[in-house]
Amino acid sequence: MKEGSIGNFLKKYTMVLALVLVVIFFSVSTQGKILYAQNINNLISQNGYVFVLASGMLLCILTGGNIDLAVGSVVCFTGALGAVIMQKHMNFILAVIVMLLVGLAIGAFQGFWIAWISVPPFIATLAGMYAFRGLSNVVLQGYAVAIEDTGFLNVFGGGADCYIPDFIGKGEGLNMTCMAAAILIAVIYVLLTLRREAVRRKRGIAHGSAAGKMFTMLVLTVLILWLGYKLASYKGIPTVLVWVAAVLLIYSYITQNTAIGRYLYAVGGNEKATRLSGINTKMVYFFAYANMGFLAGLAGILTVARASSAQPTYGQGYEMDAIAACFVGGASAYGGVGSMAGVIIGAVLMGVINQGMSIMGIAANYQRVVKGIVLLVAVMFDVLSKREK
Repeated sequence: MKEGSIGNFLKKYTMVLALVLVVIFFSVSTQGKILYAQNINNLISQNGYVFVLASGMLLCILTGGNIDLAVGSVVCFTGALGAVIMQKHMNFILAVIVMLLVGLAIGAFQGFWIAWISVPPFIATLAGMYAFRGLSNVVLQGYAVAIEDTGFLNVFGGGADCYIPDFIGKGEGLNMTCMAAAILIAVIYVLLTLRREAVRRKRGIAHGSAAGKMFTMLVLTVLILWLGYKLASYKGIPTVLVWVAAVLLIYSYITQNTAIGRYLYAVGGNEKATRLSGINTKMVYFFAYANMGFLAGLAGILTVARASSAQPTYGQGYEMDAIAACFVGGASAYGGVGSMAGVIIGAVLMGVINQGMSIMGIAANYQRVVKGIVLLVAVMFDVLSKREK
């Protein structure tokens, strides 16, 4: 029993342990530089698009291991449209609405071909990858377009002022607003966790040891406070973190507490049985890809805001980063398995690897090799686990 418990623990927390080991490795290799407050801040800002895109990509993968290859091109296209609109001195709120609606329309367009015409997702989105990359060049006419709207840049994470102001402190030393937010989040997390466990025990559906759950809660609480302290030591809460946190919370709720979330898992588990049970599986596919387009629009906003410009090359490889984050975080290549917690772990792990190797001065080509190996190992682990079962 003891050996079985250890084995189950290792299987459940494989990627968490991998993340811890990778952080320790790069902490030693970089003499602790990777844990500097500024580097942690940069890790969040640079990988904001990965968290957003991976949240949508997870829904596509849940439907049966399907992916969306067009998201990088859609990020570039929506970003290009927004930059051109703002270049004409139009209100940035209008530009944001247009970018989100265009992203949603593109996702719905691709979802239509996948759901109702039964075009394989790989082919439908591959066509979109080519088409919208070309349209991005048409919109930008092959040139970079600068974004000078400071309101847009500050709200969505571009420039030196893209941080939540310190409303409590005086702007010197620790950012007290950031620390207060971290403490509040930690308290809410502890209260919600205790309430959930109390309800489960009252209903007789609690499982696992209480000591193990308390230890996990303690570790996560300390991690939240430590991250808050690190961010407060630099400039505070970057605005991109607010958008990323909102996306992660919303999609965690969707996947765990809504009917459409259950349908996504059901379709990935057994599409035929799901259809025979009366669920409209075509609408499930359509929802997954329409939602992916919407989040690609949001990622386009965050991308051009961070760079303060739009260029025809933006978004290249973004789809691969999102796919890798999902699979590394435990999503199954066969569909039906995956979680937002896994997406967070996968995105952070890939981000730490990127940043750690950059600090060490490792060439970009070798960084791609390492990322490829990590992705292969993660998928191999999933395949071997299915074979054992």
